[in-house]
Amino acid sequence: MRVAIVHEWLETYAGSERVLEQLLDIWPEADLFVVCDFLADKDRHFLRGKVPTTSFIQRLPRARQWFRYYLGLMPIAVEQFDLSAYDLVLSSSHAVAKGVLTGPATLHVSYVHSPMRYAWDLQHQYLRQARMETGLKGLLTRRLLHGMRAWDHASAARPDLIAANSAWIAERIRKTWRRESTVIHPPVDIEGFPFVATKDDYYFVASRMVPYKRIDLVAEAFRQMPDKRLVIAGDGPEMPRVREAAGDAKNIEILGRVPQPDLVRLLQSARAFVFAAEEDFGIAMVEAQACGTPLIVYGRGGASDIVVPDSTGVLFPEQSAAGIRDAVARFESLSIAPEACRANAERFSHAVFRDRLTALVHQGLAAR
Repeated sequence: MRVAIVHEWLETYAGSERVLEQLLDIWPEADLFVVCDFLADKDRHFLRGKVPTTSFIQRLPRARQWFRYYLGLMPIAVEQFDLSAYDLVLSSSHAVAKGVLTGPATLHVSYVHSPMRYAWDLQHQYLRQARMETGLKGLLTRRLLHGMRAWDHASAARPDLIAANSAWIAERIRKTWRRESTVIHPPVDIEGFPFVATKDDYYFVASRMVPYKRIDLVAEAFRQMPDKRLVIAGDGPEMPRVREAAGDAKNIEILGRVPQPDLVRLLQSARAFVFAAEEDFGIAMVEAQACGTPLIVYGRGGASDIVVPDSTGVLFPEQSAAGIRDAVARFESLSIAPEACRANAERFSHAVFRDRLTALVHQGLAAR
């Protein structure tokens, strides 16, 4: 059986690349196709020496710096990949990869991280954050996204089977594409986050400091709870806002970016991991659970797939400092076993991901 794997683009080793890594482990003989490849040499280990086939966008002017500005050309780019010789095509898609063209003899299974968020329900938020709500640039961007929505919806009919990375994304797929999907949670390296049963008396949050993560709300909530210690790790453009929210509170420690071994140690020893973002899934939450650390997290998005309420953590219903304070009080009234948290994390291991995805592929092949 000839297998092709289609991935959006290679720039960093992040969440979608972890899925790609598992696809290459399951189907090591597969050929790899990407819109463009600008991955640094130090991050290429997971490709197992495989050299991807790239699209014409790879060769456009200043593509390394500007490839995202070529978004409007990406539908054309993925449609130029000749996949006619393959029996199985697997696409890892958060933008255009699921739009590749395949023939009736080919099974196409698409693992969808999300429909194109900035073209659908998050368009207004994207334009606001990019300061393009008005003016000529804003008008042109709206026109581009209008066209991308039409193509995205039409191309959603092309995969034979769709896997969604959470129930939240499955609902987004149903809403935007009117397609059904199978929920297969993304693979998490739980072995890289060893279990520790003994906890210290501090709460912990780690994240990139970007607006939607709402670390400022966590800092504000703990500033209003001076008897509870909070440790914050991470860096990014929202750091000044986070520092402002923390004020001069003596119970809040802001570390900035920390090395991976220190991050693991902080996760292992925390009384609970606090998270206020709405995530498509939320790998960091599973990593905390793998360490045996309970969760106090916003209840929308992928968090509801991860947390077992009152058994491995607490969900709060609104993104507000008051909601976080109430959730902390609720958490402190419970007795959550670290062992239960670790057992919960096992549901999201590499092995479980591989088993569920291969079962979906075999189901599709058997139905042909």
